[in-house]
Amino acid sequence: MDKKSITTAARKRVALVAHDNMKSELTAWASEHRAKLIKHELMATGTTGSLLQKELGVPVNALISGPLGGDQQLGGLIAEGKIDILIFFWDPFEPMPHDPDIKALLRVAAVWNIPIACSVSSANFLISSPLFDEAFEKQIPDYESYLKART
Repeated sequence: MDKKSITTAARKRVALVAHDNMKSELTAWASEHRAKLIKHELMATGTTGSLLQKELGVPVNALISGPLGGDQQLGGLIAEGKIDILIFFWDPFEPMPHDPDIKALLRVAAVWNIPIACSVSSANFLISSPLFDEAFEKQIPDYESYLKART
């Protein structure tokens, strides 16, 4: 597929997601990095959004719960170019009934070339990057040329 360059703005749209066993880890991580996170637009799935809003004391756009379609909701927002970064603390030891949704979310994030962190270590690397607070260029699928080639 052809690619095109786009500029991701300095103020990012950051999605924060955590499985039940990982919510305390994500809220602790977010609290530690509060000063950086609150400069950006934050969104999260269901309960995680409520917990983060309470912990950080700033608005967090809470979508629906992951098992009820929140992971798919996030995937749609990524495909629409409305999410710039995904922080997703998933539990590798707990099988989830919505595992196909999780795989689809991670796949669409990779397709649209957005940075993904799935652990505290990777989230620390991501948030400490100078690109977290700066505009940067990235390559994404050129959907318009893809459509032209198919019609």
